[in-house]
Amino acid sequence: MNMKPKQPYGNTTNVTKILTSRPYWDMEHVLRNRLRTAPQFVDNIELEAELRGHNGCVNCLQWSDNGHILASASDDFHVMLWDPFRHKLLHDLMTPHEGNIFSVKFLPKRGNSLLVTGAGDSKTFVFDINRQNDNPIRQCSCHLQRVKRLATSPRNAHMFWSAAEDGLVLQHDLRQPHACHGQDANVLIDLRSYMSTVPEVKCIAINPQRPEQLAIGANDIYARLYDRRMISPGNPNRRTEVMGDTVSVTNLIDNIPKDGCVQYFCPGHLGSKYQAASQLGEMYQYKAVTYLTFSPDGTELLANMGTEHIYLYDITRSRNPLFLELPKLPGAAEGSKSGADCSGADASVGAEKTKHKFSPDVEQLKKEGNASLEKEQFLQAINKYTQAIQKVNGKDCAILYLNRATALMKRNWYGDVYAAVRDCHTALRLDPHYVKAHFRLARALLKLDKLKEAQICLEELVRRFPSYAKNPGVLMLEKDIGLEMDKARHRSPCSRMQTETYEQKENVGNMLCAYWRTMSIDYEQRYIGHCNTKTDIKEANYLGDSNYIVAGSDDGNFFIWDRHSGIIHSVFQADELIVNCVQPHPYICMLATSGIDHEVRLWSPQSPEKPAVRRTTVVDSIVHDNQTHMQIDPFDSIAPDQAICRAS
Repeated sequence: MNMKPKQPYGNTTNVTKILTSRPYWDMEHVLRNRLRTAPQFVDNIELEAELRGHNGCVNCLQWSDNGHILASASDDFHVMLWDPFRHKLLHDLMTPHEGNIFSVKFLPKRGNSLLVTGAGDSKTFVFDINRQNDNPIRQCSCHLQRVKRLATSPRNAHMFWSAAEDGLVLQHDLRQPHACHGQDANVLIDLRSYMSTVPEVKCIAINPQRPEQLAIGANDIYARLYDRRMISPGNPNRRTEVMGDTVSVTNLIDNIPKDGCVQYFCPGHLGSKYQAASQLGEMYQYKAVTYLTFSPDGTELLANMGTEHIYLYDITRSRNPLFLELPKLPGAAEGSKSGADCSGADASVGAEKTKHKFSPDVEQLKKEGNASLEKEQFLQAINKYTQAIQKVNGKDCAILYLNRATALMKRNWYGDVYAAVRDCHTALRLDPHYVKAHFRLARALLKLDKLKEAQICLEELVRRFPSYAKNPGVLMLEKDIGLEMDKARHRSPCSRMQTETYEQKENVGNMLCAYWRTMSIDYEQRYIGHCNTKTDIKEANYLGDSNYIVAGSDDGNFFIWDRHSGIIHSVFQADELIVNCVQPHPYICMLATSGIDHEVRLWSPQSPEKPAVRRTTVVDSIVHDNQTHMQIDPFDSIAPDQAICRAS
């Protein structure tokens, strides 16, 4: 039976109508207790209003603490304050900035009166909007390059932090007088002290539950999490001038804060090989963490990575990158056969049917996943297997993980093969006798150019299951591994010379990367679909009581994912060119977006009877196009009229 969803509040799901129908004095109670974001709200999100007033790209958005005001800042040097519920402009602040404004923040616990801005002119300003004039009450020009992000702590009304492309993070305390010539007194983090390349800090965030934790993203593959209690402003680390190859890597490593001061987070598939640019060409130079944020409960860190995906890290526990860690076989005699699905390539290895029987709904999802895999509809296949895994809660479902690994390897987007390796390990943990999981793991390791690990994995398969020693699939994989090892041993003299020259030139950087890589924590979940290549201010945030993840994209859409499964929930067209900013309201289901267009757009749940005119329905083709663009040199795909916006 087709039934309309039950309306949670009267006869409408439009939160603006609910709010404006009540007096302002009661709004705080309504916001905090009755309009918490829930799945039924997210299901009905549509465009509510466009806020017009800016004359340039809108690079940043920020809600006030109580959610009554939305601040927007632009290339036009203006900060505009909006009433989001009545769609009215409250105040137009003309700043003295001489460069694009990239960040705006309300200082907490100040009655929405104090604003901080940071811009491309390397300056930060503090404004009191209750004053008669719009002159800043404090200014700082200590940064030497563009200020990209500001951060505040909800528990501190006197301090803010600025991150800039000079590699510095400055700590500002409004209770202390400031003189720009005393820059060193404000420096909290100086990446120049232990990076061999020119460092640029792109983003910064403070943990809302543990304000001593500060995270930054820079122009490399690492998200860094610092404990501010272990850093003294003014002398955060000893400065080492990096001059070509003359600097000692030991000196740089010695400068890195120790004793638990900093943690590193990085997807397991990115590391020394990636830095050596042997697989992805020169694309590595464009990778940067463009935005990061903590979960509301302070236990997770969400990072949006340029030319890659969005990654969620659990900061409460360590998870090392996993390539080869075969489980010990339990008491059963080695050589026993394991059930496996026949779908996908190499079905000649372990091709017996599994004896596990799932519930009808799980069996149906598995069947649909297999059908999509046969049709090479890999995104759909992966989603079906993921839904099935969630329904069985990860128990007794090794075959589902292996089937998903097969689909991931065939799709082969950035990080897919590594994700397949992780799925193979999960399948083996659930069923150590799963022959095909051993085989698929060896094949995935080979594809990752982990030749030694692939060989060990295949040899262990034959040792544990001798009856498969002459299996055609095993023999073919053994041959493929041998061929790749021969290539590695017999590279041409020219190739060797080029590699040696490159490695000598990049020796310091590679050694530093190897050091960071050994300490890095792997991701818990990733979110795929958007495209992040054309700007370095693209955001990603939690939405809907942290049940969803939302991010903008180069295709003019913003994406909403299910946080737990990583499956795309919906896609919305929100800009003619690029969506950079996605800022959920702090208490209700309302979302503000902006980008290259001059408008700020508000999104909220609308009545189900209203047609979803702006919802994008062809998700698969959009995602496929985005992943294709992610592997193209971003500078080659920029139209001349977008050149000014690329600078952001």
